Amino acid sequence: MTDAKKLFIKTYGCQMNVYDSERMAEAMGAEGYTLTEVVEEADMVLLNTCHIREKASEKLFSDLGRLRPLKDARPDLKIGVAGCVAQAEGAEIQRRMPLVDIVVGPQAYHRLPALVRGSGPQVDTEFPPEDKFDHLPERRALRGPSAFLTVQEGCDKFCAFCVVPYTRGAEVSRPVDRILTEARDLVSRGVREISLLGQNVNGYHGMGQGGAWTLGRLIRALAEIDGLARIRYMTSHPNDMDDDLVAAHGDVPQLMPYLHLPVQSGSDRILKAMNRKHTREDYFRIIDRIRAARPDILFSSDFIVGFPGESDADFADTLDLVRRVGYGQSYSFKYSPRPGTPAAEKPAVAPEVADSRLQELQALILDQQRARQEAMVGQEVTVLYEKAGRQAGQMVGKSDHLHAVHVNDPSGRIGELVRVRVLASSANSLSAVKIS
Repeated sequence: MTDAKKLFIKTYGCQMNVYDSERMAEAMGAEGYTLTEVVEEADMVLLNTCHIREKASEKLFSDLGRLRPLKDARPDLKIGVAGCVAQAEGAEIQRRMPLVDIVVGPQAYHRLPALVRGSGPQVDTEFPPEDKFDHLPERRALRGPSAFLTVQEGCDKFCAFCVVPYTRGAEVSRPVDRILTEARDLVSRGVREISLLGQNVNGYHGMGQGGAWTLGRLIRALAEIDGLARIRYMTSHPNDMDDDLVAAHGDVPQLMPYLHLPVQSGSDRILKAMNRKHTREDYFRIIDRIRAARPDILFSSDFIVGFPGESDADFADTLDLVRRVGYGQSYSFKYSPRPGTPAAEKPAVAPEVADSRLQELQALILDQQRARQEAMVGQEVTVLYEKAGRQAGQMVGKSDHLHAVHVNDPSGRIGELVRVRVLASSANSLSAVKIS
């Protein structure tokens, strides 16, 4: 019996890419491939790319350059590039890096096994009419009690800085029954927390009984699955926080009190230039409505500084918004142009100005994060154990508010939900003791 072929996957970027990598691993598992964490022993290397983060293409080409000696030593080594950079820059990838055997976009990865079986360079960056999820094998790659579940892909918002509508396509929502079937299967195999994913997840409009369902209705149906203790969702757009979804935060105990709701800027002028189609006051009203439904909710957000045309006054508005909302954590980035997007043609803010603004914003966000974590000291929280800690007898998991929590619990088991008291806060985590 021959040894199984080995597959190495490097995943860049967001949680949706993590989910996609798991599904590609399952698809290749049906072809006799097993995962390896050692790139040198792989028979196939797959780089699953993301075009959202800064210098995404440069990072990809740098990694491909490091693979060249492996390819030279083993010409039969298959090298594939998947994801959004593959979709946007497939021709350039093959021109610059002929060592790449396969280029596959995020909507075509269900056809990856056929591409691997083909001879010569293979490219598939089409937006196929069929539902790719119908052509993927049963999920197997479960790595603990928490799992991602993609319910929606693509985006119709066309923010001026974003490539998602071009690389992931128009908004498509998976049918309700298929989502519920996948969720029940995950729970039957030990999953206790499901994070629903989508580029614009709260724009979900999948078909179910009675017509198109909203995300709020889907969450209520998922909450009826026996054994599913926690539900989360990301990433959301402020304009799609409808009344039912807001109400679900107060009505559904399984829906965790944490919401990532990107605003991008606190300036109405910049929001308009970004084509966000909401104002800062719109955002404040949404925050107030959600807090009224779930007073203990923790918010996070995304911010871009140095967007073309951003003035000192615009940036001051962003700082003011951050102070008024009070985030538990947030992600902030210096604007970098994405080819093909409307903002890419506009004059950039001076790099030193953008750098200074980013440092100031990140310092404010960090202060808020520390304050929120320190306020948890002495509080009781629920933790879902995900893995053993580095210290003997220690378990690590996530709180309802998505804080990483270290608990001294020698008898703890992965997948167990426990009640703990927070003892201390450190840079990015909490330490706690189990309550008997």
